[in-house]
Amino acid sequence: MQDKKAVKQKFALVTGGSRGIGRAICIQLAKDSEYNILINYYSNKTAAKETLKSVEEAGGHGELMPFNVTDAENVKSTLDTWHEANPNAIIEVIVNNAGITQDGMFMWMKAEDWSKVIDTSLNGFFNVTNHLIQKLLVNKYGRIINMVSVSGLKGTPGQTNYSAAKGAVIGATKALAQEVAKRNVTVNAVAPGFISTDMTQDLDEKELKKMIPANRFGTAEEVAHLVSFLASEKSGYITGDIININGGIYS
Repeated sequence: MQDKKAVKQKFALVTGGSRGIGRAICIQLAKDSEYNILINYYSNKTAAKETLKSVEEAGGHGELMPFNVTDAENVKSTLDTWHEANPNAIIEVIVNNAGITQDGMFMWMKAEDWSKVIDTSLNGFFNVTNHLIQKLLVNKYGRIINMVSVSGLKGTPGQTNYSAAKGAVIGATKALAQEVAKRNVTVNAVAPGFISTDMTQDLDEKELKKMIPANRFGTAEEVAHLVSFLASEKSGYITGDIININGGIYS
């Protein structure tokens, strides 16, 4: 009789994996690990397919997993259906990357702009991680990596909602890490500064880089290398940490 453990497939789930930093993480994990990549997206299927193509070109395997991280029932039903269809699979790595910005001065901020940002970064982290964490604990191995921001550490004017969301995820990272460490599950956060992606394309890079000691924006690939390390077995004694990748910007 064939040993089921011998054929268990290992997966890494990257939320918001269709573009920007999420795409770079999917590709880097495909290059550096044996994980099959689950590329989560919500609405941009074309971009998600492009990410999948890049993952395959990098020598990896992947599949698309559409769901809305803010919708707990959608998250649950999608992941449950996937597990039923893949009984010998285990999601060992969770990269909570999905996030949006709705910038504006707080005094003029609409309630919906507050809620959308909180829902995506903070509640998205809860919906995905809470549903999967029991399997990680039973498996006695896992890597949870939360994408936060320099805004969550020092606060950024015009981004009170985003700073609040990322700051909350930082607190959750530190607390959860202590709850699950004995089961060989690590929980860390990566805090990028200014990174050249779709989210920063409207910023005045020439002016902003003057305040960055490294005198440039970072790349999505640089962030992805850090995430890939945290997703590996090599990072087993790092947990509850917030790792900055910001070219030297600190509060």
